[in-house]
Amino acid sequence: MKVKHLYKCYDYLVDAADRAFQKIEEEYGECVKCDIHCTDCCHAVFGLFLIEALHLQKHFQRLANKEKKAALLRAEHFDQQLQAFQEKIVKANHSPEGKDSLLGSERIRCPLLSDELECILYPYRPITCRVYGIPSTIQGRSRVCGQSGFQSGRPYPTFKLDEINRELYLLSRKLLQEAGRSDLASASLLLSVSEVIRNPLDIYKFPSASDASSPTVLRSNAP
Repeated sequence: MKVKHLYKCYDYLVDAADRAFQKIEEEYGECVKCDIHCTDCCHAVFGLFLIEALHLQKHFQRLANKEKKAALLRAEHFDQQLQAFQEKIVKANHSPEGKDSLLGSERIRCPLLSDELECILYPYRPITCRVYGIPSTIQGRSRVCGQSGFQSGRPYPTFKLDEINRELYLLSRKLLQEAGRSDLASASLLLSVSEVIRNPLDIYKFPSASDASSPTVLRSNAP
């Protein structure tokens, strides 16, 4: 299966996100508060499309066994908190839109955040992590890190996460096509970081969209 070109496309999206962050940081440096050991973004709950999940998992497997073991223990705690949160949502009978909104405000420690408050896969972190400290739009709604100095109501350049997510979805769909999969709707699934590092992903056995009820599958809507 020839998929190197798809990962090169992913690398291009990563570069675009880094360039956008750098540009806004240069123009609004006093508002961007990202720094070593600032972990606000490391407690946001979000999911990964297939292509980003495979990228992250590849580099996770290259870590030392001690680091992986510690992260997997943190993943267990992450899953417990996520399960409890999703059960609360079900009991509250929230709409899908309400669920996404609550999920965006939930705070759960990422399994990749070490006890030294450092990301153990920082060079390979997801795009969402890379742009967390600058204004962005997701599903038509604006968001910005609560620790930043960006002020509500003022106009700022905005990173369009919706557009990036659309590209990630399309790349994931192409991955499934290259693998001969017919259930291309699976490309819309978003997996938690915990799911990605705990369970080896097999593109030929990747879950179908019907598995979206799993606690570690965060959303199943195509962007």
